[in-house]
Amino acid sequence: MKKVLLYQVLIFISFALTGQDVTIKVEYPSVVTTGQQFNLSWTVNSGGGEFSAPSFNGFYKLMGPQTSYSSSTQIINGKMSHETTYTYVYFLQAVKAGKYVIAPAVFTLKNKTYASDSLYIEVVGNQAQNQNSGSAGRSAAENSGVESSGNDIFVNLSLDRKEVYLGEHIVATVKIFTRVNLSGINEIKFPSFEGFLKSEIATPPLTSLKQENVNGTVYGTGVVQYFLLYPQITGEITIDPVQISVLIQQKAAQSDPFFGDFFTSYQTIPRAVASKTIKVKVKALPGTQPADFSGMVGKLDLKALLNKDTVDVNDAVNFKITLSGSGNLKVASAPSLKLSPDIEVYDPKIADDIKNSLTGTSGQKTFEYLLIPRHYGDYTIPPITYSYFNSSSGTYEKLTTKEYRFYARKGGSEQNTGLTVYGGVSKEDVKYLGKDIRFIKSDPGKLTKTGNIIIAKRSFYTAYAFSLFVFLLILFLRREHIRRNSDLSLVRNRKAGKVAAKRLHNASVCLKNEQTDKFYEEILKAIWGYLSDKLNIPVSDLTRNNAVSTLAEKGIDEERLNSLNHILDTCEFARFSPSASGTEAATIYEGTSQFIKSVENSIG
Repeated sequence: MKKVLLYQVLIFISFALTGQDVTIKVEYPSVVTTGQQFNLSWTVNSGGGEFSAPSFNGFYKLMGPQTSYSSSTQIINGKMSHETTYTYVYFLQAVKAGKYVIAPAVFTLKNKTYASDSLYIEVVGNQAQNQNSGSAGRSAAENSGVESSGNDIFVNLSLDRKEVYLGEHIVATVKIFTRVNLSGINEIKFPSFEGFLKSEIATPPLTSLKQENVNGTVYGTGVVQYFLLYPQITGEITIDPVQISVLIQQKAAQSDPFFGDFFTSYQTIPRAVASKTIKVKVKALPGTQPADFSGMVGKLDLKALLNKDTVDVNDAVNFKITLSGSGNLKVASAPSLKLSPDIEVYDPKIADDIKNSLTGTSGQKTFEYLLIPRHYGDYTIPPITYSYFNSSSGTYEKLTTKEYRFYARKGGSEQNTGLTVYGGVSKEDVKYLGKDIRFIKSDPGKLTKTGNIIIAKRSFYTAYAFSLFVFLLILFLRREHIRRNSDLSLVRNRKAGKVAAKRLHNASVCLKNEQTDKFYEEILKAIWGYLSDKLNIPVSDLTRNNAVSTLAEKGIDEERLNSLNHILDTCEFARFSPSASGTEAATIYEGTSQFIKSVENSIG
């Protein structure tokens, strides 16, 4: 059984090796001095093939290749992964100053050939050779603006450009150069970058130095920090020096003539270095700025999205605007919306996904608006425009979205107002019941005289008068009832409290059933319906501002008005961003009930 399991594992590993992509990585120093010994190493993530090293023209091969092998197998969540690497190391010695290109190494596996990158190595002579050769010591570092002060250690603050438009990004690099052993960096004091908006770029910690040729001298170099700078004023801006305190390892005494450096002790000495000041020329944006210019500089794109095309009155529509591209998106302002006054707009919810890199700031920024129609009908969101300055073309560009439309239909808040209007007696179908036919009786019959006639009694007239009075009273009450119910505004005003009480009862049922969303919807319907009925303002014209002002005119104090605003804000945000607890919902219910009762007592 164990042999079968081992065989299956070996087959799986062989398939994994067959399916993986073969890569070749190479490590080498980019700058060396004449006579210096160094090594080149190629690492291949596969075995079973044939490795062919290039010719090392311009260098003396001391040793190689030295081959090493490593293998690891991991099982994570039931998935097995296997990794095998082979490393080939060659030891060389630089012979003559100059710039050399070593051809790629080749790895052949199953009739397929894989190649590494080419190697670019610069060999720098000693100081005497540099003086005799004049320009032989010039290098790429010299072209980048790095100037050696002649010291064994210095710090340099460099900019990728020194002339930009207002708001255009600049990449600043703080780099240290040393020819002595460093044990660490004690303190760094960066300039304030006055006149710029500064953002730090994620920079790997400085754990090792890379060799670099500066005016014919080889330094160990390392980047301390990258910055993104956005100029905020025009003209010439001066950037103060960077100040760094480093710790240098230095011999405490002279070497022993017999044992050499074996018993030599070292001490750590602090050293302070500073960069030079730099001047940047910031140009004003050319031409006439568009009326809707956002102030952004870069390369942008604008998109919009409407999540619904049909909603109920007093329900929300989510309108999202996404601004993406490159530029200082952190300070990008929200696009302006030109909407109908019947749409209530909340401040946008802003979210961003922005990254800083050596190419500038890029990503996207979204603005989410809640739009609430207060009247039924068709609504239009006009095209959104956003103008910015394209620093690459040196022109202003205008972004435009398409036009969006949605329809607000009459929702439950308008259809089910709970009002009953009494306007008369209900009609009934007329039915023909037929008739009886009686024959005419010819004989006079038996006639008798009686003295007990009801109309001759006093009680008849008393009952008649009382019945007439009751009839007139009923007629008066009936006409008064019809008159009062003929004015719908008065009917709604009188019944506002009862209708609100019914909706509050529905809200309490939702609260008991833990239907939080429906609870807040019923609370809002109760408040808006009550205010519309009580203040005689149609729902289509009812807004928070005119409701509060009308209540204030009717003598409602500021404390109750603040309570109303708090209830409306809490309910709106709880409906569209559910996060409320049961305790908060109970508090809102109690506050709504108290508010309606207090207004009923005050206005009547």
